[in-house]
Amino acid sequence: MSQQPSQQPSQHTIQAPFPGVFYRRPAPDQAPFVEPGQRVEADTVIGLIEVMKQFCELKAEAAGTVVSIEVEDEAVVEAGQPLVTLEEVS
Repeated sequence: MSQQPSQQPSQHTIQAPFPGVFYRRPAPDQAPFVEPGQRVEADTVIGLIEVMKQFCELKAEAAGTVVSIEVEDEAVVEAGQPLVTLEEVS
């Protein structure tokens, strides 16, 4: 009897590509882009980073489930800082 390879969850951390202000929502009166427990695809927008009055969308980069959001809305972030952790099934 051959054993089926089991799919093990792995974690993927989305990091800030550059320093700026991280926004979890598209506008102050709107819901966050993502919440823990939510399923996302690689092209799902998970937040915005503002740099010099320019807003850049951040995408999930991988399909999975949001495990945690590592920073608060409107937090100043550094390049390479973890923002969101996803659980992927490999």
